[in-house]
Amino acid sequence: MNERLNVCLLSDAFPPMIDGVSNTVLNYARVIHERFGSVVVVAPRYPGDAGDYPFPVVRYPSVKTPITPDYRMGLPLPGIVREVRKHPVDIIHCHCPFVSSVIAKALRQFIRAPAIFTYHTKYDIDIANILDSGLAQVVAKKLLVSNIEWCDEVWTVSRGAGENLKSLGYGGDYRIMDNGVDFPQARAGEDKCGGISSEHGLEAGVPLFLYVGRMMWYKGIGLTLDGLRKAKESGARFKMIFVGGGEDFDEIAQSVRSHGLGSECILTGPVPDREKLRAYYSRADMFLFPSTFDSAPIAVREAAACGLASVLVRGSTAAEPVTDGKNAVLVDEDPDSFAQAVMELSKNPSAMKALGDSAMESLYMPWSAAVERACERYREVLEGYKK
Repeated sequence: MNERLNVCLLSDAFPPMIDGVSNTVLNYARVIHERFGSVVVVAPRYPGDAGDYPFPVVRYPSVKTPITPDYRMGLPLPGIVREVRKHPVDIIHCHCPFVSSVIAKALRQFIRAPAIFTYHTKYDIDIANILDSGLAQVVAKKLLVSNIEWCDEVWTVSRGAGENLKSLGYGGDYRIMDNGVDFPQARAGEDKCGGISSEHGLEAGVPLFLYVGRMMWYKGIGLTLDGLRKAKESGARFKMIFVGGGEDFDEIAQSVRSHGLGSECILTGPVPDREKLRAYYSRADMFLFPSTFDSAPIAVREAAACGLASVLVRGSTAAEPVTDGKNAVLVDEDPDSFAQAVMELSKNPSAMKALGDSAMESLYMPWSAAVERACERYREVLEGYKK
């Protein structure tokens, strides 16, 4: 029988912050604690920290960032490593290349344990959005890569993410490790779906499209609105729900109105209740996610778990695991192609149902399976490190 693991997970994002990385770290911690050993999470302090977890969470001071106010920048003050060392740690797993990486490197030097880094997202796009100066962007990318290169092993969530990391100057190898979902492989019950219909006044027989994620323009939301407007102008009937919050929320809400989609689109804001979020997925007919930014969007797999197939951009990293016409619909990155897909799908509810059934069958992976595979690799890395 495999020995228990003692794992330290570090991330710049952790609940109550809601995004893909925080979701990943939370579920890694939950599954490791339940099945594979002990875990300690190291993350910056956010307002509204619940602190009610079955595993220890070491929080450290943070400050609000003026550019991305939903996120906070941790302050790696002296004493954090000492606090973490109160807990047993065999292996370090870092999920962000900024303050978390600085703390992870210091911890590794003290406890002599191997460190793994997971590259989750295309940080060059974030850097370009934050820094105007080309020179500053070059320096930031070099710093990002240097915060990763020291690790004993690098994981990425997709091939596209790995190649993006290479494009920033990383010269090492990487291993692809899939993320999972915390939803069961089933649609929510009719009562839950009915609750969504009642809340938003949804009509039976009118196709419902869905987006779940950060409300940021670089997630392809502009393409969605342009495509939906063209589809509406061509006579398509539909409803569209956007679930999520973000820095561009107000601008997107205004754009919905200026596109003439005020009657079709509903913006809910964040939905932290996981069962209610599952009901949104289950009530919808198709998931619209034309993002070329996301590396391996958990939302696409969450949708699949609920029998909901996705419309994705052909050639995007998000489209890596899908097959056009089998468990997803792929479009070109232009409004005409997107609108054509919306119009065709709106007329064919049975096709959307079949695509959703196939997505549920072929794309589903629970976090238990994803983290089990990660723990197997932890043990291999540990064995190699000891030798």
